[in-house]
Amino acid sequence: MSVAYIAILPLPESTVTHVAGLLAARRQALGTRWRALTCLEQAVLGLRWFTDGTRVEQLALDNAIGRTTAYDSLHEVIDTLAAQAPALHNVLLAAKVAGHQHISVDGTLIHTDRVGQAGPTTAKATSVPRRVKVDLWWSGKHGRHGGNIQVVTAPDGWPMWTSEVRPGREHDVTALRAHPEMLPALTDWTGENLPVLGDLGYLGEATTITVAVKKPKGGQLTDEQKTANKAHNQVRAVGERGNALLKWFKALRRVSLCPCRIGAIAAAALVLLHLQHGRSV
Repeated sequence: MSVAYIAILPLPESTVTHVAGLLAARRQALGTRWRALTCLEQAVLGLRWFTDGTRVEQLALDNAIGRTTAYDSLHEVIDTLAAQAPALHNVLLAAKVAGHQHISVDGTLIHTDRVGQAGPTTAKATSVPRRVKVDLWWSGKHGRHGGNIQVVTAPDGWPMWTSEVRPGREHDVTALRAHPEMLPALTDWTGENLPVLGDLGYLGEATTITVAVKKPKGGQLTDEQKTANKAHNQVRAVGERGNALLKWFKALRRVSLCPCRIGAIAAAALVLLHLQHGRSV
């Protein structure tokens, strides 16, 4: 015998109403005449997935709709929210107006279910004498499958912008270079003597991103370099708060959808975070 219970969304009513309004505007633009769910029901479906990590099969059952319809409804919520995410150029312009003296950039791995997609490089198999393709979404650093997201944060660690997803096998500096708008926009920011702080994962772009001094091979850092690194890391580490704030949404702790959707999911979570706290920069 099944047991029913009532759950409460950990979001203010204004956020749910706002999302429902965005869905209504999208339906009107598409000329939709009928849907299985109302805009409010669809908004609740999507927000349950974001906040509680409710499985799509359960969402379909609770709303008396088919699983395919539930997936379609969820993807529409994701795309509708992601479309509201700000562009990096606008974010940096707003940060200047707000008087921010620096910003931070950091990469984070969004875990995903295992996917068998071969990458461009090969590795030697341990069980048989042959070479096999390395999984595109496998992160050797984390020992997990996932996608790399670049996050730009304010000085207090507030996330202002998230990038499209890159395969988990890529390092932060490689993922940064793969986004054509990032380096030009960050270079414009530093051109006004405003630093962009990052960790040693961005050492290859040290002319644009300020990083700590790397310990030389076989050598030691000077006392001044150690002091400078300590000061840099104390300020930069605050930027990692942005990743934690985004991962308050359970949907970003492990994505069960196609990994190519991680970028849109992160952008949608950013919009929800901004709505929830009434802040963007």
